[in-house]
Amino acid sequence: MAVTQRRPGHLLTPRTSYTDCPPDYKFMAELRRPSTPDRAGRSSFSSIRENESILPQTFTHSKISSYTGGEEAVDESTSPTESTAPALHMVQAQFQPPVTNPSSRLLGYWSPADSFRGWKQIQVRGKLASKSFGDLQALNQLWANVPAPKVIKDGLNRPGDAPLERLPVEILSSIISLLVLDVPPNGVLRRNVDLMSLLLTSRTVHFATLSTLYSRITIPHSRIFHKFLTHIAAHPTLGTIVRRLDFCHFNPSQLFSTAAERSKARNLTSETLLQCLELTPHLQEFLAQEYLDDDLNTAVLEKIFLGLPRLQAVDFCGCSSDTFKDSFSAIVTPDWPMQLSLRRLSLHKCFTLPSSIFETILPRLHQLTHLDVAGTRITDAALASIPATARITHLNLAKCKLLSARNLIDFLATHPAVQELEFLSLATDARSHQLFDVDEITALLSVLPSTLKSLSIKGSKMDASHIDQLRPLTKHLEELAVGRSLKLEDINRLFVPDDDDDIEMQMDWVPHTLKYLDLSDFWGSDLDLNYMFSTACAVLRPFSEPLEVVEVAEDVFRRVSKSSVALGRIGWRTSECGRRGWMVRQVNSNGNTTNNVASTTGSAPARDDGRRGWKIGADSWGMRKIPVAKAEVGGMYGSFMFGRQL
Repeated sequence: MAVTQRRPGHLLTPRTSYTDCPPDYKFMAELRRPSTPDRAGRSSFSSIRENESILPQTFTHSKISSYTGGEEAVDESTSPTESTAPALHMVQAQFQPPVTNPSSRLLGYWSPADSFRGWKQIQVRGKLASKSFGDLQALNQLWANVPAPKVIKDGLNRPGDAPLERLPVEILSSIISLLVLDVPPNGVLRRNVDLMSLLLTSRTVHFATLSTLYSRITIPHSRIFHKFLTHIAAHPTLGTIVRRLDFCHFNPSQLFSTAAERSKARNLTSETLLQCLELTPHLQEFLAQEYLDDDLNTAVLEKIFLGLPRLQAVDFCGCSSDTFKDSFSAIVTPDWPMQLSLRRLSLHKCFTLPSSIFETILPRLHQLTHLDVAGTRITDAALASIPATARITHLNLAKCKLLSARNLIDFLATHPAVQELEFLSLATDARSHQLFDVDEITALLSVLPSTLKSLSIKGSKMDASHIDQLRPLTKHLEELAVGRSLKLEDINRLFVPDDDDDIEMQMDWVPHTLKYLDLSDFWGSDLDLNYMFSTACAVLRPFSEPLEVVEVAEDVFRRVSKSSVALGRIGWRTSECGRRGWMVRQVNSNGNTTNNVASTTGSAPARDDGRRGWKIGADSWGMRKIPVAKAEVGGMYGSFMFGRQL
């Protein structure tokens, strides 16, 4: 008697085609065996056939749509040879009894008959549609339990899925920017080697590194400029990344001993500089200096001011050649647009430019925030022409001999653009020019804003009465440069209350915030060193903190340097750069000053690194030039900031 066998329910689930297999199985099946011709059969979403199913030896079929859910079972009680269906040649099976009990019909197993010719020889409707052992093995892997996903060990990440690569591009670029080295020690050796290695790491890191590498371009010599220009000319897309061209470290003498050799090399000329500006349309900061002034012709200057709509900062520090002056005068006309995009402008020590240039440019700077015109021919009319919409935070008018004290005081008191000043320099060289006398200083100190962090009135004539006006300013100032005609006893009153003040006033005394004090107008015997080193003077004592730097005149510095041992005993040392000299408070490894008492909590205060937002990248005190771009101070700009006198 034949027994109708039902297959497990999960094997009766209709499967429409081979593409319904899970991706892993499909991929594995394709790898293990090549496709056979007998797989190509008529496909139908409503059919289950031997030649179309992935299941071997399927003895059910249906021609009814799967939406009806009906199935037609084959009755095995009918012999295959007696079936009315088309011939289905099946292999005869034979029973193999157990060796230990040959007469048992319960134990044993069924096996193909001796006439069995292999799975591939089973024909269904005239086709060799049965599966080989490889198909059975793949089928077992399909229906087997899915193995648990492998745990990826630390350090083994899929491409593009490393923790570093999953960071936002802004954060990743900020991290990579810490590896940027603007200028190597001698300006000639290879630089940014680490960035070159990062370019080969992955696509994500390559993109972030490329943006960092090309956003701020520093040119230390003409060969680097030639290499950069050649690269962006071959790949113009890279030029659109550039936001800053920095020539402050440029020194032609590193490669060429004479100007003739430099001109013959033709690496950096007015033509190549103009080509570079054409290839960097999104430039925002252009930083030049005196070594470049002969290459700043009319075409280059016109491109800078009128051809770069996104330009925000320009620095022509020290440019004073006749070529620069004539080119500048030729392009500045009343036909200029009424508004320029510039926000930060430095013409520091461009003393050859005529006054008409300032009177034409300044009225068009509606968004001006930084203006450095130290040592120039700027006039009261040009200063007053600054638009009221400007919000100037940094203003350097040092050694501007065409300005008058009264008009300058009125400008600072009434002009809307200068009511939030943070840096103000009105310094002069008292040996050649004096801008403010005693009465004018009295009027000036009364109109200064409370937002000031740095004030220089060096070269002005002062007296002891001004100390009472300076005391409130020292509660928010961090840098102060005083004028002449004062005594060290007067300066001492900035740090301690007067002896004749009543107890209540002394108890309400508010400490100062000064970090830097400029006493360079105290020449020769004007600075009493005996009084300075005595206990009566508070300037070099622990309770004068947070004062860290005291600048003195050249002759005084030479005298102080001879007393370096005595200076070290009270916790100070000497430092110099170019023609400037300072006394600097010593700090130990714990962040405390050497003559400071440890705090009662036992924790050392964090050492002040000198960085401030209003200093725009500088970390030293007493800068005499306003930076217009946030960058590490060095090169020619560092010399003008900290190495030169007025």
